[in-house]
Amino acid sequence: MDKNIKPATIAAHAAGALDAQSGGVVPALQPSTTYLRDESYDLVRPDNIYSRADSDNVRQAEEVLRRLEGAEETFLFPSGMAAIAAVFRTLPHGSTAIVQSGIYWGTTAWIRDFCERRAITLIEVGADDLRATCQATDAALVFIETPSNPWLKTVDIRATADATEATLVVDATAATPILTRCLDFGADIVMHSATKGINGHSDVLAGVLSTRSKDAKTWDMIRADRKMAGAILGPFEAWLLTRAMRTLPLRVERMSQNAQVLAEHLLGHAMVDNVFYPGLPSHPGFATAKRQMAGGYGSLLSVLVKGGKEDALRVVGKLKLFLRATSLGGVESLVEHRHTIEPHTGIPENLIRVSVGIEDIGDLIADWDQALG
Repeated sequence: MDKNIKPATIAAHAAGALDAQSGGVVPALQPSTTYLRDESYDLVRPDNIYSRADSDNVRQAEEVLRRLEGAEETFLFPSGMAAIAAVFRTLPHGSTAIVQSGIYWGTTAWIRDFCERRAITLIEVGADDLRATCQATDAALVFIETPSNPWLKTVDIRATADATEATLVVDATAATPILTRCLDFGADIVMHSATKGINGHSDVLAGVLSTRSKDAKTWDMIRADRKMAGAILGPFEAWLLTRAMRTLPLRVERMSQNAQVLAEHLLGHAMVDNVFYPGLPSHPGFATAKRQMAGGYGSLLSVLVKGGKEDALRVVGKLKLFLRATSLGGVESLVEHRHTIEPHTGIPENLIRVSVGIEDIGDLIADWDQALG
């Protein structure tokens, strides 16, 4: 395909993936775990030996994401956490890692445990202090998340990259590569939980890493670790992911539009204390988000309702279109009372995390209005 074509075209054509055998315009699903050799024991397909390392469906999905990210190479994993684990397993014993605080709790909890077991010095620092900490610390790895979940903190990727010689890894799950191409801003590796917006249909568990340099030492280690540890996405999941990504730009555009309108509406509601959303001019990270997000500010926002835990739970319980479930980035709108899920993390009892879908925005606003009373 033409290297200059736009993301919407890359996605719609699945980066040119077709079924050469049948002539189908949709790539075939190939579930085989092993591949033939001929009478001389030469491989029938030199690039296919065993599915732990070789899968046409995985390679097709990776190529779509590679093109969307502008990356040199992309690897899929069976979950976002598996992708994060692959990155941190490259850290040598006794090294130092800087991790942004207030990010997805599952990431923080795993990293703390892993670093303790490996005698790795872990420095957790708020988004506002990242640059100074990076300048003052000889770290091997810097890990940030922007926009963050559930606080919606935005981090200046370019400023962070300029402040450190460490490998900079950015979790951009809430943005997707449609809104932010992190590698263009100086990140070395970009990570997504592809379970979320990239797949967008709440039916595939996957993670992805993409690199600015496929020859980097850290990336070589990730490549070897993925193959030998077997952290591989199955062919059916990869096929579903490719299918879903054909509409990724359209979904992200609609969800971002809906989230923007809903955030503005709720910010002015008498029963709401505050709304965290990077697309609001009142948001502390608005200028940064405007600079490094193109085409919208994503589907994720957090709402502080007036009152306490019972008031928040009452609102969540009255919502009808916003399904009470954990996740984000799907075509259906979801809502979650984060304090119930992770009360030990300092999440306010009146915070409601919202993932806005592709429904009619008038219906979504009406649902919140009736729930807020």
